[in-house]
Amino acid sequence: QPDEPSTFPSPPTTPSLSLRCRSPSANRPPAAPTTTMMISHLRRAASRAAPSVARRRLSTPAAPASGLMKLNFNLPQETLYDGAEVNSVIVPGAMGEYEVTADHVPIVAELKAGMLTVKHGGDGEDEKYFVPGGFSLTHVGSTTDIVCPEAVKLDDLDPAAVSANYEAAKSKASSAEAGSHAAAEAMIEVEVNKAMGGALGLSLA
Repeated sequence: QPDEPSTFPSPPTTPSLSLRCRSPSANRPPAAPTTTMMISHLRRAASRAAPSVARRRLSTPAAPASGLMKLNFNLPQETLYDGAEVNSVIVPGAMGEYEVTADHVPIVAELKAGMLTVKHGGDGEDEKYFVPGGFSLTHVGSTTDIVCPEAVKLDDLDPAAVSANYEAAKSKASSAEAGSHAAAEAMIEVEVNKAMGGALGLSLA
């Protein structure tokens, strides 16, 4: 007696790979401009060289005095603060500005373009820097590490240059094709210059 035909159901049809995979270039947003571009705009707005920044050091890695915190503030090319004891640091967090003091809870935060203020207390004058971004890491033991691609003292920024750069960036953004790489670059340039203007007390609309 001949075998009966198999009654197993046929496997489901798999959609063609070409239908399930989008082209790599389809609907892809323009690549974000590099931090290098923001740094170049920041340096163009500085009227004096960064070496005017005083480096703060401790001779020994001792624990900070009561009520003080220890600050390490580093750029790729130099160290601005190396274990310096300060009262507090106000950082421009991406989720909002906040102040780090002694015994602050551990926290890691990404920084946005804005003003970073180091408070020395007593007779020490507060130091204000404009940073284009970076990271702040606060550890147990009242120590905070800040790493930024660049930092310029607020006094070294030229308000006229910031205003001119802002207007030029706005013009570039309005003439760029929507959604293009050039438009993304121009918008970042607008935001960085606007943040610099805000740190300087300028009204840039």
